Amino acid sequence: MQLKKRGTSLIGLCPFHQEKTPSFNVSVTKGIYKCFGCGKGGDSVQFIMDHEKASYPEALRFLAEKYQIPIEENEGPNPYENDHRESLLILNQFAMETFQENLKLEEGKTIGYSYFLERGFRDDTIRKFELGYSFQSKISFAEKAIQYGFKSEYLIETGLCFETEQGSLMDRFRGRVMFPIHNLSGKVIAFGGRILKANEKTAKYLNSPESELYHKSDVLYGIFQAKKAIRDQDQCFLAEGYTDVISLSQSGIENVVASSGTSLTKAQIKLISRFTQNITILYDGDPAGIKASLRGIDLILEEGLHVKIVLFPDNQDPDSFIRKVGGKAFLEYIQNNQKDFIAFKTDLLLADAQGNPIKKAELIHDILESISMIPDSVLASIYTHECSEKLQMEERVLIAELNKVRIKKSKNQEKNEDFKRNEINAPMGQTPLGNQPHPIKESLGSLDFIPGDPILGQNPLKPVQLLKDDEQEEELLRLLLNYGGVEKEEGISVAEDIIIQIQDIEFENPLYSHIYQKITEIVQITKPFNPISLIQSRDGEIRNEVVKLLSQKYSLSENWKNRHGIEVKREEDLIAESVENCINHLKRRKLDHLIKENQDKMKLAKTPEEEAELLSIHLLYSNLRSNLSAALGVVVLK
Repeated sequence: MQLKKRGTSLIGLCPFHQEKTPSFNVSVTKGIYKCFGCGKGGDSVQFIMDHEKASYPEALRFLAEKYQIPIEENEGPNPYENDHRESLLILNQFAMETFQENLKLEEGKTIGYSYFLERGFRDDTIRKFELGYSFQSKISFAEKAIQYGFKSEYLIETGLCFETEQGSLMDRFRGRVMFPIHNLSGKVIAFGGRILKANEKTAKYLNSPESELYHKSDVLYGIFQAKKAIRDQDQCFLAEGYTDVISLSQSGIENVVASSGTSLTKAQIKLISRFTQNITILYDGDPAGIKASLRGIDLILEEGLHVKIVLFPDNQDPDSFIRKVGGKAFLEYIQNNQKDFIAFKTDLLLADAQGNPIKKAELIHDILESISMIPDSVLASIYTHECSEKLQMEERVLIAELNKVRIKKSKNQEKNEDFKRNEINAPMGQTPLGNQPHPIKESLGSLDFIPGDPILGQNPLKPVQLLKDDEQEEELLRLLLNYGGVEKEEGISVAEDIIIQIQDIEFENPLYSHIYQKITEIVQITKPFNPISLIQSRDGEIRNEVVKLLSQKYSLSENWKNRHGIEVKREEDLIAESVENCINHLKRRKLDHLIKENQDKMKLAKTPEEEAELLSIHLLYSNLRSNLSAALGVVVLK
């Protein structure tokens, strides 16, 4: 990921949801990540689990392998037996190795290996992309996999085999050269197979079906091998086929991936954008294919990426062209012939519109639609100026039409958002109306507001009526987790001080109560207090809540001091006061509950003596509450 330093943390675009403004934070000191957009968070193991959709053991093995940490496996039953996803990955790895071994056997050498040599692939390239061959026998792989203990349902689920009407297994990729498809971490998640017999009445290329591991709209062929080069060169070449990627990589152009014949999707664009903002699309010159893919390029513009287009001469594709001219001449050709997308689209469509005013008007609207998707207003204005010259139209006319397109899009987007919002908030059985009042604004109404503490990151406009015990308990846990190990005075840590002060108070929220119990156990064992075991908890609810409480969405700007000369104290400088205030707030809320319960008992008192006793308790509680309110310096209105 591309992360930038902000304060003491790192920030970047979240890999788990679509966003254009960074909300993904990494705390280096705490060893955690947190996205304030989608809510995902955790430590390095949890990141691998979330990102690769891996199990806990698989994530540990991945990290151990990456950092060369030896791990000991317990002997006994197969550790993968109860892990469905991991079993599928192991089966795919077994299949890839089998197809590789087949290249060394007679049939594989004669057909598969000969084909790769004919395409000009060297042995090191074949190994790098883990290419292979599937025997022509209908059951060769199925029999071998069953013999090695793999379940038939896994063979069907991965798409390596399918079930016949008679209920037997048959190999899906028989008689094909095999192209394994890897995820970002290098695990084989699917296969592409190319048939070699010209007279076969079957598809030339065959891909694995969709599965738990493989969603073709989320995957780019070659991304595992290319990601480092893409990041280093800040440039991604996007081709169409497997052989394009392999040939370019073999010639030293490693920053290339392929969409594998599918229309470009937002997920694939998002994948590229994690490594670079610059994409060059390599086309083989087929006009029909290019026009069909223009929509995908519009999506690239919408994501804010920069797009260039290259057409190859004489209907050659990247594979054939680089084998003809070599890597150096290939790069020179790209440098001299690449066009920005808007100019390319204008030239392409203008050729069809010559002498036809109606088609030219359609062309103009089509191009303006593309420009309207560019989030960078400066870049959009540059493209508009270039188009005015190419189309021989006044720039002001194009700008006026562009504004109309943008206004129309904005209105449509607002309508969609209103519909979704009203659909969520509409009562059961009622149709949501677009002109209903905003549910949040209406619910706040004329509530009184109190100021918050901007340093603590609290909402500066928080309604008094929305304060709950949960919030006081949450704030106390936040202080415990973030500053529990800080020494307060005379060798007593913040965590020990809090535990002593609230030993008679019970948490109302079950989750917070559970986390607090865990903290007290850690404090008794670990000095100084460290929340790492809670961050790594196998209990997802605990882990997510702890990461949330440890993460701070905002950080204090250095500009207060550097530009304005204002020394603003940080929370860690005021920790004693913060803890004291938080505990007093919590105690006061608990006293409110006790007073309410006592008042209810007073209403039901049966004797004057009982009523007098309850009244004395009421006075005691009221005095305690007054003292706490005075200490806090606030008046909370009921």
